[in-house]
Amino acid sequence: MRKVVLLVGVTLLLAPGLAWAWELDEKPVAPGEWGFRPVDGATSAMNPPAFVWRPQKGATRYDLQIAPDPSFQKIEYEITGLDLYCHCPPRSLAPGTWYWRFRAHHNKRGPSAWSMVRTFTLTSEATALPMPPRAELLARIPTQHPRLFVRPEDVPRLRELARTRLAPIYRALVRRCDAILKDPPPTDEPRKYPPGTTFKSEEWRELWWGNRVYTVRVLDSAAALGFTWLLDGNERYGQEARRLLMECAKWDPKGATGFIYNDEAGMPYAYLFARTYTFIHPLLSEEERRICREVMRVRGAEMYGRLHPQHIWAPYNSHANRAWHKMGEVGIAFLGEIPEAEDWVWYAMNVFYCAYPVWCDEDGGWHEGVAYWRSYMSRFTWWADVMKAAMGIDAYIKPYFSQVGYYPMYLQPPGTRGGGFGDLANTLDSSGNLGLMQIFAAQSGNPYWQWYVEAHGRPAPRADYIEFVRGATPAVKAEPPTPLPTSRCFRGVGQAYLNTTLLNAKDNVQVLFKSSPFGTQSHGYDANNAFMLYVGGEPLLLSSGHRDIYGSAHHKQWMWSTRSVNSITVNGKGQVEHSAESTGRIVDFVTTPAFDLVSGEAGAAYGRELRRFTRTILFAKPDVVVIHDRLVAREPSHFEYWLHAPTEMKLEGQRATVVKNEVACDIALLEPRGLEITQTDQFDPPPRERVKLRQFHLTARTPGKAADMTFITVLRPRRTAEPAITGEELTQESGAWRLVARTADGKLECTLPVDDDGSYVLRRLDADGTVVAEFTRAATPREN
Repeated sequence: MRKVVLLVGVTLLLAPGLAWAWELDEKPVAPGEWGFRPVDGATSAMNPPAFVWRPQKGATRYDLQIAPDPSFQKIEYEITGLDLYCHCPPRSLAPGTWYWRFRAHHNKRGPSAWSMVRTFTLTSEATALPMPPRAELLARIPTQHPRLFVRPEDVPRLRELARTRLAPIYRALVRRCDAILKDPPPTDEPRKYPPGTTFKSEEWRELWWGNRVYTVRVLDSAAALGFTWLLDGNERYGQEARRLLMECAKWDPKGATGFIYNDEAGMPYAYLFARTYTFIHPLLSEEERRICREVMRVRGAEMYGRLHPQHIWAPYNSHANRAWHKMGEVGIAFLGEIPEAEDWVWYAMNVFYCAYPVWCDEDGGWHEGVAYWRSYMSRFTWWADVMKAAMGIDAYIKPYFSQVGYYPMYLQPPGTRGGGFGDLANTLDSSGNLGLMQIFAAQSGNPYWQWYVEAHGRPAPRADYIEFVRGATPAVKAEPPTPLPTSRCFRGVGQAYLNTTLLNAKDNVQVLFKSSPFGTQSHGYDANNAFMLYVGGEPLLLSSGHRDIYGSAHHKQWMWSTRSVNSITVNGKGQVEHSAESTGRIVDFVTTPAFDLVSGEAGAAYGRELRRFTRTILFAKPDVVVIHDRLVAREPSHFEYWLHAPTEMKLEGQRATVVKNEVACDIALLEPRGLEITQTDQFDPPPRERVKLRQFHLTARTPGKAADMTFITVLRPRRTAEPAITGEELTQESGAWRLVARTADGKLECTLPVDDDGSYVLRRLDADGTVVAEFTRAATPREN
C-alpha cells in the first residue's frame, strides 16, 4: 500500500505543467520590507509601474508576466531569466486594469508555481518612465571622458558659458582653485581607530566624522581643480588635481576610509575620486589609470557587496539610501575599464526605478525629517544630474518630485527657526532649504517654489562645479503662494502642518502633528500623536533633546522615548522605540480659512499597553488650539501628559504659560481634573558635556488609575504685547463634551465626542464672531 501511495505521488508531481512545481513564499510584508509592488489593487502613477516581489530562498532567476485578464490567456508583456527580484519594463502599457504574476527558478527544484495574481490600474494621466534594457542603457554612456555631469561633446559649450553667462560662477571656481594651490590639503592617509577605542565614544566620533571631513576636503578639492581645468585648460589646476588623486590612490581601500570600515568616509572617497578621474582622464598616464582602476575595483566591490541584492526588498536603511547612487557614479566613471562596473550601474538604475525614494509619500512628505531630507535629497540631485547627462533619463518626472517642494514650504515658512520632527531638525531654520528649493523650482518650473527661494533672497554664486553645470537651467517666474491653502497633510508619512500663513514666519502660528505609518524607525523617531507649536517662527512647545551622537545614551534613552515629545505615556511607558512596528495613522484632516482639524490614531504604537489613543487637534485660527485625547488601556492605568518648552513654564494650578522673546502660549489643562503637575529642566539621561542645552519638561500625571482616559487641553498662542485671554467652560452633556472659549473677536464653541466615531462639522458665524466645531456623523468634515 505504501508503494502505491508513493507512486501516485510521483505521478502527480510529474504531471504535465506541474513537474516539480514548488510553492513561492508570499507571506505578508513585514516592517522594513518594500513589499510587492505595485500594491495589489493600486492605481500606479507611473507607466509602466516598477515590479518588485519577495526574494525566494535559493532562487537563481525569475520570470514576470503581465496580462489584461486574470487567467493570462493573452500575455501582453513577459520577461524571463531576471537575476533580480524586480523589473521595470522598457515600454508603457495602455490605460486600464492589468494583472501580473511572477515565478522563480531553482537550480535543483526547477521552476516554482506561478505567484498569486495581483492587479493594478493605469490611467491616461500616469507618467511615462519606461526603463531601457540593460544593453541600451549602458550604451548611452559615453565611451570617452568626461562622463559625470558632462559629456565630452558638452565641454566646448561649457567653455563658452564660462566666458559669458556663467562667468560669475566660473570666476568663483577660479578663486577657489587658486586658494587650493596656495594652501593644498594634506594627503596623508587618515588613521584608523586606535586599539581599545570604545564604539560611539568621543574619541571614536572624532575619527569617524573627522576622517569624512578630511577625505572630502582633499578629493573635493581635486574634483574642483579637475573640472575647472576642463573649462580653461589651466595646467596648474590639472596637475594639482592629478597629484591629489594619485596621493589618495595610495590609501588602503579597506583601511580607515574603506566603505565597510567607515562608510561616512568611504562614500565621499568613492564618488569624488570617480569625478576627479573622469574630469582629468587625459592627464593620467596608462599606469596611473591602472592604479586608479585597481583601487576603485576594491572599493566598488565593497559597496556592491553591501547593497546587492538586498537593498531592493529592504530599502529602509538610512546610509544605503545614499550609497547606491554613489556606487552608480563609480560604475559610470569606470564603465569598460573595470569589468564589474556594468553591474554597479545596472543595479543602481534598478534601485532608482524600483525602490526609490522610500522615506516619502507622493504628496511630498519625508519621514526622516528636514535635516535628512536636505542631506539625502541634495545628494540625490547629483545623481539626477549624472543620469541626465550620461543616460538621458530625467529623474524629476517621478511623481514625488512634482510635490517635493511643498514639504519645506509648509513645514518652514520663510523665517521659521526650528525644523519640526526628525533627527537634527530642532536647530534648523528655513534658509537652509534655499539651495534645494532652487534646484526643484528650476526643474519643475513651479512658481511657488521659486517664490520661496526669492523670499529668502537669491544666493550668491558659489564656487561649485555642479552649480556651474546647472547654471544653464532657465529662470522661473515667482508667484506668492496665496492661492494655496495654508495647511497641508502629508498622509503617507503621517505628518500635518497647520499654518495661519505661508508668507512669513513672523505672522504665522503653526501646529505640527505626527501620526505615521512609518512608525518611529530610523531618523524619524519622534513618537506618534506628538505635536509642536511654533509662534512667530519660534518653537514654544517642541520635541526636546539634542543629538550629541547617533545612538548615544541621551539619543536612545531620551530622544527616542515618548517622554521627550508632546505626547502621552502610560504607567511611565511610551511607544515602542525606534521601530517600524510602532505605527500611527492620520484618520482625519481638513483645512479651511477659519479652521484646521487633524486626527491621529496611535494606540498600536504602545504594544499591549493601549487599545486606543486618538488625538484630535482643532485649530481655530489664529489664536485657539484645542487638543482632545481619548485613550483606552487594557487595564486600569496611570497616564502622564508631557509638554516641553525652550524656557521655564509659569505654573498656576492646571494652567501654564511659556514665553520666548516676543511670543507666548497660555496652556489650560481642562480635563481631567486633579492632575499632579511637575516641571524640571533635567534630561534623563543628559546629553554629553560638550552639548549645552537647557529645556523644560512638564509632566501632568493622573492621580488615580483608569482604563479610559480623556485629556482636553486648550492652547492660546499670542504675542507677549497682546493681553492673555482666558475663560474656558467645559461641561459634559448628552454623551459629549461641550467647550466654550473666548477668542479675541468672539468665542469658540466645540462639541467633542466621549467615545463615538464620526466627523466634525466646522462653521463660522460671522454675525457675532462665534466659531463652531460640532462632532457629528457627517461623512466628511466640511465648512458651511
